Amino acid sequence: MTATRSATYVSCVVDAECPQKSKSDLYLHFICEPPGLISARMTDRYNIHSQLEHLQSKYIGTGHADTSKWEWLVNQHRDSYCSYMGHFDLLNYFAVAENESKARVRFNLMEKMLQPCGPPADKPDDA
Repeated sequence: MTATRSATYVSCVVDAECPQKSKSDLYLHFICEPPGLISARMTDRYNIHSQLEHLQSKYIGTGHADTSKWEWLVNQHRDSYCSYMGHFDLLNYFAVAENESKARVRFNLMEKMLQPCGPPADKPDDA
């Protein structure tokens, strides 16, 4: 006597847990799993959440729950400018396209990093 799983539960597992696998592969995999493995996935989800919080506290550019749109855009622009300066060929491409020297393009990118999105918006008073 074999136990079968309902098709609706398997489709939920396909959508939430393993989107890259097909339903038939997951159905066979799901039947062969021991019952305690499902609860292990919930602890994995908690561990991933705590790791994300750790990364967000350690690195500025990863953002956090209170990151404003302006802060997020500033981080994106600064990361892009750093990447442009770090990739030699891309810096050469910009220099040729702008008809400037590489040092001038690098200097312009460094200046843009100060306030890439303009001054910050005024925060509303919570009085």
